[in-house]
Amino acid sequence: MRLSPMIAGFLSALAPFAALAEEKPVLTIYTYDSFVSDWGPGPAVKAAFETYCACTVEFVGAGDGAALLARVLIEGADSPADVVLGLDTNLTAEAAASGLFAPHGQNPELDLPVSWSDPLFLPYDWGYFAFVYDRTKTVSVPADFEALAASDLKIAIQDPRSSTPGLGLLLWVRKAYGDRAAEVWSALSDNIVTVTPGWSEAYGLFLNGEADAVLSYTTSPAYHLIAEGDDTKAAMPFTEGHYLQVEVAGRLAASDTPDVADRFLAFMTTDAFQSVIPETNWMYPAKTPAGGLPMGFETLVIPSEALLFTADEARDIREKALAEWQTALSQ
Repeated sequence: MRLSPMIAGFLSALAPFAALAEEKPVLTIYTYDSFVSDWGPGPAVKAAFETYCACTVEFVGAGDGAALLARVLIEGADSPADVVLGLDTNLTAEAAASGLFAPHGQNPELDLPVSWSDPLFLPYDWGYFAFVYDRTKTVSVPADFEALAASDLKIAIQDPRSSTPGLGLLLWVRKAYGDRAAEVWSALSDNIVTVTPGWSEAYGLFLNGEADAVLSYTTSPAYHLIAEGDDTKAAMPFTEGHYLQVEVAGRLAASDTPDVADRFLAFMTTDAFQSVIPETNWMYPAKTPAGGLPMGFETLVIPSEALLFTADEARDIREKALAEWQTALSQ
């Protein structure tokens, strides 16, 4: 049927409005680089939530966790992000003090080794920091930081100013040794072969044989075992305990899509999200999926003690711990 010029013109005028009505809301999520990599959780989480929310998810990689917070603080209320995913309890006090984050309003049942009541930040996974080594190359395994410092092992670590594992290491040493932390760092300084901006770079150096061990997680060997069938990687069990990391997400108060952002935070604790975490982010899920953990996780090191500063304690001790680290490495 041929339309009259008047009707054709009318439909043409309506076309932009119809297209506008069909546009999906866009949820912009700032996170760390490894989360959005092809092998990270990002692609599967994006696909699952887009089906659930009829929206478009745009992940933006912003370096490692500490760099992520720094970017948000610089952008302030003008940040295009709706959700920030990838901070941890060593950064949440500073993030909360910025006034940039809104309450999440969630009260899910979680499977964490600590109780949780933060009104702004919601956990999605957790793990313990550890030094990962190759069993075929390292026979004598240090039992604590002092033994590591006394060994000839070369280690790769991350910068605490840009990396959450790097900051976690500072607080681990401080929690384990208190006022002796500076002494321990001084002893460790000649073991450190490199300090990288983020986790991915340091782990890559270890895999390439440029370091004997790398700061990572007790769960990292699960990747090699499950994904590669390689049981040669292991975490060093330290007698003084291991520092706990709880990774969280929060909604920015200035979000253009607060309803969608809140739906995403609620989605994080569902099986659709949590079941992705163990074999992509290689961490423990904040809420154990109905199917349980993958085979292989039962082989992982279980720390003798979980070490952790509260969010406020971590904020208060951070600058002193950083100064100790910088002084030791500059000598």
